[in-house]
This record gives sequence, structure tokens and C-alpha cells, in this order.
Amino acid sequence: MSTDIHGGIEFRHPGVGTDYYDGEPWVAAMDLWPLYDETGYAAFGCLFGVRNYAGFQPLAPDRGLPVDLSSGMRSQLSPWAASDDLRSASWVSWAELASIDPAVTPDHFIGRLTWSTKSLPSTLQQQLVSDSWPPEALSAVGVPPANLHDAKGRVEWATDELTCTYEPLTVGAVLGNETHWPHVFAVMKALAGRFGDEGVRLVVAFD
Repeated sequence: MSTDIHGGIEFRHPGVGTDYYDGEPWVAAMDLWPLYDETGYAAFGCLFGVRNYAGFQPLAPDRGLPVDLSSGMRSQLSPWAASDDLRSASWVSWAELASIDPAVTPDHFIGRLTWSTKSLPSTLQQQLVSDSWPPEALSAVGVPPANLHDAKGRVEWATDELTCTYEPLTVGAVLGNETHWPHVFAVMKALAGRFGDEGVRLVVAFD
């Protein structure tokens, strides 16, 4: 059974604490799904500790929903919350996300192997690998290129039937340009330019 992410981006209203503003402290800015529409367990584990098979030290695990969650975000999450499907809720500020070291690696694996058949590119398969590749990975893609474990970035090769990719497993890889996360981060960074790094947060929950 797959795990999906839900939620969105909020900002802290600059009028909080003033005489002229009596609204909610946090305001829903944008739902997550137009920016992020993937199921990336390595990223879920890296950020929130969910499906953390790779063994990352998660940035913001199991914080729950903020007590001052905006009504707009609560409404966005309510279809899952009402059916008790919502779990592993958490949130993370832009200040925390901006401080991530992209070179950090997980504890359990060193790389991520991806392959698909040339005739059906949609038949994409992925497997996390350690120093010694498991027999099922070798059976699927054959003998990998030499010195693959010394690679600093993505390495691609092909067999008669498959297109294969290997990339070192780092925070930068699982949240990088080959994913949808840069779209999320770009919106948060833009909002932080107005409301401050601590005044912008991503609120999520999983089902």
C-alpha cells in the first residue's frame, strides 16, 4: 500500500500582535499538490521520517499539526482527517529547509538505482543499494559500469532492453532538480522574502 503526502504552505501574517489585525496568525498560501505530485519515499524519510528506508536523519519528524494551523489548511486536510486516514503529520519552516546540507547521506544505503524498459519507459523501478548490490538488482540491470560507487552525480547506461540510472543517495539527490521539491522550495523562498524565514512553513500529513 502506497503512502501519499498532503498539505501545503502557510505564512505568518505580519499584523499578528498589532491593534489593527484580529485574524488568524497563520494564513494558507498554497496547496502542495500543484507544486508536488510524486511519491518519493526517500524524500519523505529525509524530511519527515516517513517510510525512511534509506536511514536519513529526518529534519522534522512527527511534530503533529501546528496548534495555530490556519483554517484554510485545516479545511484542505479535513477529507483525510475526517476518515482517520491522516497520520504522521508534521511541519517544517523555511528557515530549517534553507539550512539543509545537500551532501548529507543516510545510514543504510549509498545509492539509488532506477531502471525501465526501453519499449515501456513508464515501467519505472527503483531500488536502494549498499556497497554490495543485492542479487535482484544485479539480475535486473546486469553488471554496472566500473567505478560506479565513486560517482559524484547521476550515471546513466543502457543494456539491450533497459535504460538504467544510478545516483549517490544524498539529501541533494532526493530533494534535487530531478524531483518536484524545487517547485515547493521556490514558492517558500519567495514568501520568506516578504514574511521572513521563520514566517513560512510547510504543513504535511500522510495517508
